[in-house]
Amino acid sequence: MATQYDVITIGRVGVDIYPQQYGVGLEDVKTFEKFLGGSATNVACAVAKYGLKSAVITRTGNDPFGKYVHEELKRLKVSDEFVSGVEGLQTPVVFCEVFPPDNFPLYFYRKPKAPDLVINTSELDLDAIKNAKLYWSTVTGLSEEPSRAAHFAALQARGRKEFTVLDLDYRAMFWESAALATEQVAKALEYVTVAVGNKEECEVAVGETDPMRAADALLDRGVELAIVKQGPKGVLAKTKSETIEVPPYFVEVVNGLGAGDAFGGALCLGLLEGWPLRKILEFANVAGALVAGKLECSTAMPTRDEVENVLRQFGTGVKGA
Repeated sequence: MATQYDVITIGRVGVDIYPQQYGVGLEDVKTFEKFLGGSATNVACAVAKYGLKSAVITRTGNDPFGKYVHEELKRLKVSDEFVSGVEGLQTPVVFCEVFPPDNFPLYFYRKPKAPDLVINTSELDLDAIKNAKLYWSTVTGLSEEPSRAAHFAALQARGRKEFTVLDLDYRAMFWESAALATEQVAKALEYVTVAVGNKEECEVAVGETDPMRAADALLDRGVELAIVKQGPKGVLAKTKSETIEVPPYFVEVVNGLGAGDAFGGALCLGLLEGWPLRKILEFANVAGALVAGKLECSTAMPTRDEVENVLRQFGTGVKGA
């Protein structure tokens, strides 16, 4: 009998090569550390840290970094059942610069094409996707074929089932144009029940940056839960019957690049456990902040106890350091 997963994610994977020296450009960095990375992969890692059964659908090169991806996924308790190699392409690497508190330039090495954009429809386990308790996809996967067709095939297999999530994760360097991204996101929103993104990503998705109007526009597209992340202003979530805003939890930021993925993993946990919306947002905010206080992403994902300890210490209106 096939495994039923609590969460299946689909999308980017790579190896993060992050500097151990902060406040300097790459040309002046002396030493680096490597970590498993990629947004959809990070979310799967965050979910696994909470003890849920997770898998990621992605592809790597048939190279040493591809082997590393498989080894790290297994070590972090994420299934690599749906991870395969692409002959002739290299596993992506990603460099960043660290200029706390709010400047973390990223340099993606994904040419001539990233293997995670060579996800083919014929290779998908559509039954596993349909039967997963929660399915998480990202906008990046819509940027090129054959990944785009595979993403839509997976969404169609779900049939707008509960907890079908679209991360509005938009990065201009992966797209031919913002207009094309808007067109493809509009199609994807017809299949999802939850949409989550920041104000800039909402502008690409629905043409709105004001959090309330963006949330309303997402709900108008048929989404049941719209979440707009506002950085230091906290987060807004709306359903047809409920509007919740919660403040952020502040930490001394080291690297903010993994915060959104940690938020996503916590969102998955809260949705699957049926928490009230306010509790989900407060928990997810703290989870994101804890990862922002560390250099890496995948291996920095917090445990439930770590997040709950912060919430017990600061109460609901968390502010932190």
